[in-house]
Amino acid sequence: MGGLMRTAAAVGERPDPKVVISTAALVADADLGVAMRRVAGERGTGRPIRHPRVQKSGLALAGHSYGVVPARVQILGETEVSYLDSLSGEGRSEAARSFFALGLSCVVVTSNREPPRAFVTAAEATDTPLYVSESRSSQTINAIHAVLDDRLAPQTTLHGVLLDVFGIGVLLLGKSGIGKSECALELVLRGHRLVADDIVRCDWRPPGVVFGSAANLLRHHIEARGLGVLNVKALFGVTSVRDRKSIDIVVRLVEWDDAAQYDRLGVEDTFHTILDCAIRELTVPVRPGRDMGSILEVAARNELLRRTGSHAARDFMGRLEQQLIHRGAGATSDTSGDAGSASTAADLRAPSHTPAPPRPAAARTSEPPRASQHEAQGGATTGATTGAAANSASSAVPRSSESSAWIPAAKPREEEQ
Repeated sequence: MGGLMRTAAAVGERPDPKVVISTAALVADADLGVAMRRVAGERGTGRPIRHPRVQKSGLALAGHSYGVVPARVQILGETEVSYLDSLSGEGRSEAARSFFALGLSCVVVTSNREPPRAFVTAAEATDTPLYVSESRSSQTINAIHAVLDDRLAPQTTLHGVLLDVFGIGVLLLGKSGIGKSECALELVLRGHRLVADDIVRCDWRPPGVVFGSAANLLRHHIEARGLGVLNVKALFGVTSVRDRKSIDIVVRLVEWDDAAQYDRLGVEDTFHTILDCAIRELTVPVRPGRDMGSILEVAARNELLRRTGSHAARDFMGRLEQQLIHRGAGATSDTSGDAGSASTAADLRAPSHTPAPPRPAAARTSEPPRASQHEAQGGATTGATTGAAANSASSAVPRSSESSAWIPAAKPREEEQ
């Protein structure tokens, strides 16, 4: 089983999650960065490692083996070795037999400490690879994690083009001949960077990010119809390519269809799933005359803006709704104001049927009588005699400031006897 073993996956399909690496491949990996030597268990170096995290099993040495995962790399540091040194010879042998009987992938003793003889014997008896690391436990664990995270990561392969546009990983998808490579060339001419063309190898990394890279044979190359295969790095320089980039947005290129409905607001988001990770997807129709380079640049800029918390489409819809709400409230207020004004005007025009109260008697007798305007005009037209009679009659009427319509008719005084 030597070497790296992966389950083949078809293009666009999620691969088998049971990705493994052999113990011998892990120790021989050039990216490991720590030196490890094998002291026992040569026949078991092909055992598979299926988990990217190591395990320190001090309790298993004391007889409590619950929770031990055999497919993990088992680490024995200075604490565990000092515990074994404190045991008797029979106790170390019993701990070694029970520990290596679990069918472990491999055991690594750190800090260049020589394992007890009982451990070497038990490892040979069970064909369990036993290694000694020259580095401390923390350095050894970090180095093993880094390698296993990369080698055991879920992977898949997609047909598309991956570019770095303003620091945003843009994955172009679409049927063959739609213009993905031509768009990539246009973006490279504008100063952006090519990651992969035609075949994009995708791998998942915690905490849920998908990275893309090119196949080894196709790295830094692009194929354009009519031009053939081009070496982008040789044509445009080292700054025009990069080996790896996270996939931030997916742009699906489709042929323009007048009968199709395309998103014109951008309020609702759609997603494309790669290795169980949802990535925002844009569908962009392609037709002659459209500047696809500018459209893809704007898509990357908009993604950068969204990451700052600004969503142009939703902000616009929010302002539109607020304006409609204010306009509706203003119309209701105007209608209520018109109704109130009409009722007030009607009240002013309505005649009053309540007579004014008469003045008190003291007020009516305190002033001398005053002739009304009608009586004065009558006296001017009927002559002096009529005027004198009117004056004589009016002298008997009490003077009041009220209108003559409210003054009761004056009764003549009875002649003195």
